[in-house]
Amino acid sequence: MKSLSVVELSKLYSINRQTIYNHINKGILSKNSDNKIDLSEAIRVFGEPSKKQSVKEPVKVDSQNSTENLLLRQQIDMLKNQLEDAKERESFYQNQIETMQRLLEAPKANITTFIDQKHEQNIATDPQKEPELKADELTTPVETENKRIPVPEHIEPEPEKRGFWSRFFRPYD
Repeated sequence: MKSLSVVELSKLYSINRQTIYNHINKGILSKNSDNKIDLSEAIRVFGEPSKKQSVKEPVKVDSQNSTENLLLRQQIDMLKNQLEDAKERESFYQNQIETMQRLLEAPKANITTFIDQKHEQNIATDPQKEPELKADELTTPVETENKRIPVPEHIEPEPEKRGFWSRFFRPYD
């Protein structure tokens, strides 16, 4: 036989759920092991239902379509906003590109590039003799173009190696 939940039974007989729970607590109405009530048990206690209603509610087609339409409209609005943002970004980046191009086309004032230098000298084949620099002598970058500045080497003597026990019995120097 068909089993009904308390909610379904209250809708079928149009009675309050609390009334059904009271009948269950008093022992007038009994539940199955799955906490549902047999229809035959409900008929024994409450009689035949006056209306033959289906236990499950019918699905409203109109409400589903309206909900779907609402969701689609929200998605369309969101996509429109994203499109407007993308257009603003594109115009901003286009302005940035134009500004950079104008800056690149601006005349350069006395800046020499690697290409402008003389091609007659080949650094690999024509090694130049580097003059020796004194420690007191300071030079400007114009005079010493592509020249190395010697760095004095400062070497510290290595400390005497010590064994394991000498660390405890010999004091530090």
